[in-house]
Amino acid sequence: MKLDWKPGTMIYPLPAVMVSCGATAEEQNICTVSWVGTLCTNPPMAYISLRPERYSYSIIKRTGEFVINLTTEDLARATDWCGVRSGRDYHKFAEMHLTPGKASVVDAPIIEQAPLSIECRVKEIVPLGSHDMFISDVVNVLADDRFFDKKTGKFDLKAARPLVYVHGNYYGLGDHIGKFGWSVRKKPKPKAKTLNIRR
Repeated sequence: MKLDWKPGTMIYPLPAVMVSCGATAEEQNICTVSWVGTLCTNPPMAYISLRPERYSYSIIKRTGEFVINLTTEDLARATDWCGVRSGRDYHKFAEMHLTPGKASVVDAPIIEQAPLSIECRVKEIVPLGSHDMFISDVVNVLADDRFFDKKTGKFDLKAARPLVYVHGNYYGLGDHIGKFGWSVRKKPKPKAKTLNIRR
């Protein structure tokens, strides 16, 4: 039996990301966001949704740039702390011993400890209610070379132990179940056995 609940945002798990912003060292800030996601592949586009009262909101609205930094189990404490403390009161990079790095395209800093930093430029801000959505173009991605598989050349995000957010709680990822398309992939036919006949 299923029960009716009031309408709510129950789409979980979500990535727990740290969004970095600020055009100068003095205003650099980090805010933790879970209302984040992909909008389009070509052109690559992403979004974050922020409450207007958050300190980072006015910085991103004014500069039009931010970086989505994926987080890991090792960054769990910093991720939570940056979500509950305000940049009005703390310099979050310093407090959490995180290193602001130079992005390749935008002026907003990256977080050097993050395995993946997605540089974004705001295209449109859509007021929705409690949150405003920052629809953005992805203008560059910086990936930590520690997580590149030397054999395949592919980026192995699982090796970084990503962090996800589920209804107020943080979790690591579980066991691998299958690769995209595995449910319909045909099994290879067994090779026909050959008989060795001696004459």
